[in-house]
Amino acid sequence: MMMCANCGVNACFYGDKSKAPSTCPMKDQEIFDHLMDDYLSNETNRKIAYNSAKTGGLGFEKWTRLEEIIDFAERSQYKKLGLAFCIALKKEARATVKILQKMFTVYSVNCKTGAFSKEMLGITENEKFRPGHIESMCNPLAQAKLFNKVQTDLNIMLGLCVGHDTLFIKHSEAPITVFADKDRVLAHNPLGVIYCDYFYGKRFNNT
Repeated sequence: MMMCANCGVNACFYGDKSKAPSTCPMKDQEIFDHLMDDYLSNETNRKIAYNSAKTGGLGFEKWTRLEEIIDFAERSQYKKLGLAFCIALKKEARATVKILQKMFTVYSVNCKTGAFSKEMLGITENEKFRPGHIESMCNPLAQAKLFNKVQTDLNIMLGLCVGHDTLFIKHSEAPITVFADKDRVLAHNPLGVIYCDYFYGKRFNNT
């Protein structure tokens, strides 16, 4: 069983496979013996892995995530970026586009595009945010298809809901990176649930 989260050895990090515990995924020779072929023989995989390593090394503990995205996109010679964002973060999306469009052609599509009613999915009145009102469903399929049509080089997700992000990732033809994830309770800082004693200790009953 793969149990990296509970490993105290970190043989992979230190580059010493001889110290890997019995539960280490590196024991699966079938996966790892020829894995570099998947990087080196596929130009897309090689370019993304190489440029990501360069960006990570140069910007380590110096660059914000947005700066890393910009560096990675420039290094990869991406020209057209797609920003798939939640309409609740429209202000943040506008500010992001303002920065990115200085260097790239940027297409942005909000999650409510299409104006399809949630009722088309079978959502009932008492399952809406505001029962008795028209509510448009989030439309990640349309976001992906619109970007596919204009052939974006890289798509960036900003605040898509859990599940909607899954569909967007599944249907996007361009590679994807994440600028920020949505967390309505923790100011869009999902890891706050791990760092905060109230949530981690009480809400999830950890001791």
